[in-house]
Amino acid sequence: MTEAPVIAFFPEASFGSALNCVGIAQQLQRSGAVPVFICHPGFTGVFAEYGFKEYHLTQGAATSQQTEETWQSFVTTHLEHFDLDPKAQLTTYVAPTWEAIVDTAIQAEEGLQRLLKRIQPDGIVLDNVIMFPAIANAGVPWIRVVSCAETELPDANVPPYLSGLTASDPACAPFHEEYLKTTAAAHRRYNSFRKKRGLPAVEDGQFLETSPYLNLLLSPSAVRYDRANPLPDEIFVFLEGCVREEARFDTPPLPVNDGPLVYVSFGSLGAIDTDLISRMISVFSSVPARFFVNVGGFLEYYTKVPDNVYLGSWFPQPSIVEQADLFIHHGGNNSFCEALYFGVPSLVMPYCWDGHDNAARAAETATGIHMNRSKWDGAELASAMTTLFSDQEMHTRLADISARMKSDLGTEKAADHIMRVLRP
Repeated sequence: MTEAPVIAFFPEASFGSALNCVGIAQQLQRSGAVPVFICHPGFTGVFAEYGFKEYHLTQGAATSQQTEETWQSFVTTHLEHFDLDPKAQLTTYVAPTWEAIVDTAIQAEEGLQRLLKRIQPDGIVLDNVIMFPAIANAGVPWIRVVSCAETELPDANVPPYLSGLTASDPACAPFHEEYLKTTAAAHRRYNSFRKKRGLPAVEDGQFLETSPYLNLLLSPSAVRYDRANPLPDEIFVFLEGCVREEARFDTPPLPVNDGPLVYVSFGSLGAIDTDLISRMISVFSSVPARFFVNVGGFLEYYTKVPDNVYLGSWFPQPSIVEQADLFIHHGGNNSFCEALYFGVPSLVMPYCWDGHDNAARAAETATGIHMNRSKWDGAELASAMTTLFSDQEMHTRLADISARMKSDLGTEKAADHIMRVLRP
């Protein structure tokens, strides 16, 4: 009998990627594989909670708490830049973020090498925006998961990554040129690091190459682009959705216990913007609906909470989105895809990265509304919610999308293709 393959998952240090990988790992476990997780500092226990073995990556002398505090400080420093348009963010936020990501890859290299030698996996699943040379040099098949927006993979019919533009917008070319210019320093430094580790350079603007084995894209057909150069089916697989299994979340009763259910989450980074969330909560008090708001680690910050609002530091997101009538989020790809999977309208208020792309795509495909994260008043926010509650044409469209996604489960499809790579 063939021994069960060990598959090492290495998601980036974000809950979207981490929990997306959990869904695939759950299905791989049912398929007879042994999934394990390599954890960035700050993610200890996240995967163990789902029953998976964890291997903890050390990055120099920094502790998990120090790493988390450093990243929170980085994001807090850039809060004011989240009000800028995507092109202005290139110099203020995107370039510094790429520099920080390159730093992470360099700092993690030796620790990652040691862990891979210890684990001795049969395959590696990388859900990240950058290649870690230790993975390419591990001597086993590696699978790339693109859990950001499809725009991460360039094409003439796809708008530039992080631009928040439509493909036909004449601003696409100038944005792409500016992107290459502002990321050039980080790109040169990264290619120099790759060369020292025996890897070839990647193209300008790119930080992660195509896997020669398998590439999985979390991009449902409802929001997919019609590419000028279709990606080869042999190594690229599109997933209709990749939703993990969660225990059902029973929403606690509120003093105001009727009306539509609205779930609000801006991701692990967006929770830092307590001023924005406070503004929104003040509007929620006058809207006839029930609001469940993910405020991350800032629960104690909110001292006055209306009767129709429930604050939590964490929610089992798939379960509460399934019960929601509206999902207000930052445009993270995981959040956007979960809204589509459960047929829930999105009110997308992006602040950075591919959130801009998903917000634009939600509006373009009539699956939600794109709203500036700060340039609104209470009446505008309430009106947008009312529109999404009552748009029956959108609800019908989303129900069809949901049915299609649920009939082609991404977790099963991903696990099947990964197992084919490891057991051809």
